[in-house]
Amino acid sequence: MRFTLRLFSLSVATAVSAAVSHAADAAAFPVTIGVDAAQTRGELRPIYRFFGADEPNYAYMKDGKKLLRDIGRLGEPQTYFRAHSLLVTGDGTPALKWGSTNAYTEDAAGNPVYDWTIVDRIFDTYLTNGVKPYAQIGFMPKALSTKPDPYQHEWRPGFPYNDIYTGWAYPPKDYAKWGELVFQWVKHCVARYGAKEVESWYWQVWNEANIAYWKGTPEEFRKLHDYAIDAVRRALPTARVGGPDTAGDGGKFMQDFLEHCLRGKNHATGQVGTPLDFLSFHAKGTTPTFPDNHVRMGIAGQLKTIDTAFARFASFPELKGKPIVIGESDPDGCAACQGPQLGYRSGTMYSSYTAASFARKHLLAEKHGVNLQGAVTWAFEFEDQPYFAGFRAMASNGLTLPVFNVHRMMAKMSGRRIDAQSSGDPGVEAIIRSGVRDAPDVAALASFDATKRQLTVLVWHYHDDDVPGPVAAIELSLAGLPAGVTQPKLTHYRVDATHSNTYTLWQSLGSPTAPTRPQYAQLEAAAQLAQLENTPATITVEGGAATLKFPLPRQAVSLVVLNW
Repeated sequence: MRFTLRLFSLSVATAVSAAVSHAADAAAFPVTIGVDAAQTRGELRPIYRFFGADEPNYAYMKDGKKLLRDIGRLGEPQTYFRAHSLLVTGDGTPALKWGSTNAYTEDAAGNPVYDWTIVDRIFDTYLTNGVKPYAQIGFMPKALSTKPDPYQHEWRPGFPYNDIYTGWAYPPKDYAKWGELVFQWVKHCVARYGAKEVESWYWQVWNEANIAYWKGTPEEFRKLHDYAIDAVRRALPTARVGGPDTAGDGGKFMQDFLEHCLRGKNHATGQVGTPLDFLSFHAKGTTPTFPDNHVRMGIAGQLKTIDTAFARFASFPELKGKPIVIGESDPDGCAACQGPQLGYRSGTMYSSYTAASFARKHLLAEKHGVNLQGAVTWAFEFEDQPYFAGFRAMASNGLTLPVFNVHRMMAKMSGRRIDAQSSGDPGVEAIIRSGVRDAPDVAALASFDATKRQLTVLVWHYHDDDVPGPVAAIELSLAGLPAGVTQPKLTHYRVDATHSNTYTLWQSLGSPTAPTRPQYAQLEAAAQLAQLENTPATITVEGGAATLKFPLPRQAVSLVVLNW
């Protein structure tokens, strides 16, 4: 496998070098972007601040802790982390698409035995690094499962994905014991961390119960959910609870779930309704393909799912204003899978896709008038795997990837979202219909923060096809700056083939299987968010207006920051 990955990395390196060379030779095309600080579109919600992973035990390993520190350093407001398998039976040894905590077992007489050692270690590591739990209640402990054997799966990349669904995916033998497990867990968390801290977390039940992650019926899931949410609220009446974190917009499963929570009989209490403090679903891009030896993405699929889910939530008057978290939000559906069609992950295509998709989430929330609070990037790290092995991750062997630097860019934006119009913007409705298959998507997201005296503009150059293309010649026109601002400080951050990109540096070093300590130090430096060279220190503003010109290669992202 290592030999295959090595060959794949070398082939990608060759393709990247060729793409950069051809793009440099291609004629640039003009794009005009107008940003008006006086035209506000509402609060710029920090939706970038959520992350998650299938494998919970990586959190307390060496590179997991390092990445959590980087996530925590994204700063205020608080970052969150969601993980599967927090109640799964096992000794805590991680594997792909697997994790365990041994929180619940039973003695010979069938009495519950609770052990919070491993789950405490996970949450302690989050909190130590400035990250809060988005606590997923699941999956089923072996002693409670109606079909416990086989329990731990033996899945690996290349095997059928359905192999992962084993004994942990089944309903409980005893719903009262299930509820008591959840009650004891939340009660323990309150005792360990304090009610005020635990009030700030998110609590939700299971994962994607509308597909094979749940081997019961929809009605049995609603029963599972009711018992768990009742238990959370009994342990902490002020806890923030929600769900259901469906695969996709959820369709009829979601509709029936919402109807049940709003008007149905609660399975645990017998009363009408189930508390619903926030709403959650998952949105993934169309599975990437590999036509003509290049990666082709499907951003349209992800945005269409978001559009459909937002429309459903908006159709319920009772849900108006409810916070929404897109519980998994990614270009494809399997972080642990590998293959040439997924070769976008280590390079700048993932970066530009992320910038383009996150910006459109704001627009779709505005379109439907819904309260989008966050979008969970389901990508963390895979401990002790080969460098840049092709997993969907935020870091490889302790080195943050270019995509994470887009999150660092978004963390520098704050205040009010302001109007940004681009001649290279296809428009969100056109992208939902057709993706980005003809002309590229060159557009911007901008913010203005009067308190910080700062204006920021995020600009991306995205295309669904990872093939060479001409550079965009950006002319960025700024208007509506406050009176008295004449020479603001200018900082220009960039993610491209040679900036904020540890992957291309690794390739230039010969794609070493085991970098030396000096090489690793070079790679760590390249993993940080970098500034574009030859950027002037200030920009001249006259009458509240200014203009900045710069080239933006395909799949690159810029963040322009003005401070005064």
